[in-house]
Amino acid sequence: MDPQQWLDNFEAKLADLQRKSADLQENFENSQATASSPDGAVTITVGPNGGLLNIQLGHRATELGSARLTALIMQTAKVAQKQAAQQVMAAFEPLGEGTEAMRMVSDAIPDDEVEDGDEPDYAEPEPEYVPPAPAPAATHAPAPSPYSGQTQPPSRPARPSRPGDDEDDDNQPW
Repeated sequence: MDPQQWLDNFEAKLADLQRKSADLQENFENSQATASSPDGAVTITVGPNGGLLNIQLGHRATELGSARLTALIMQTAKVAQKQAAQQVMAAFEPLGEGTEAMRMVSDAIPDDEVEDGDEPDYAEPEPEYVPPAPAPAATHAPAPSPYSGQTQPPSRPARPSRPGDDEDDDNQPW
C-alpha cells in the first residue's frame, strides 16, 4: 500500500471515529427515560446514569397509602432506569460494537426486568400497617405523689468513705 493511501485511510478512519464519538456524547446526554405506572399515579424520569430527574404524582397517588405508593415509585423507577440503560447501550453501539467495553455495558443492564413490549410487573405490596387505636384516657385522677409540694425527691445521704476506699473496685456492692 502506498504511504499516501495509508495516510488517507487513517485520516478517514480518524474522522469517522471523531464523528461517532461526538454522536455518542450527544446521544448519551439525551439518554433519559420516562416511565409511568399503569394507573398513572406515578411518573418517573431518569437520566442516562439512572439518576432521578423528576417524579410526578398523579391525583390517585394520595389514595394509595405510603406502602403502596413507595412500591409503585420503586417499580416505576426500575422501568425508567432500564429504558435509559438501553438508550445508553444503543448510543454506545456504533462506537463499541464487538468490543469488551460493549459487553460490559450490555452486562450492566439487568435481565430480570421489563423486556421490550412486555408490561412491567406491578406487584401488589403488603397492605399498609395501621396501628391500633389508643386506649381511652383514664377517667380517674392520678394518685397523689409522695413528694407533693417538693420540687424533687429527697436526696440519699452520701456513703461514708473508709480508709483506702478511694481505689476500691467499683464492682463491689459495699
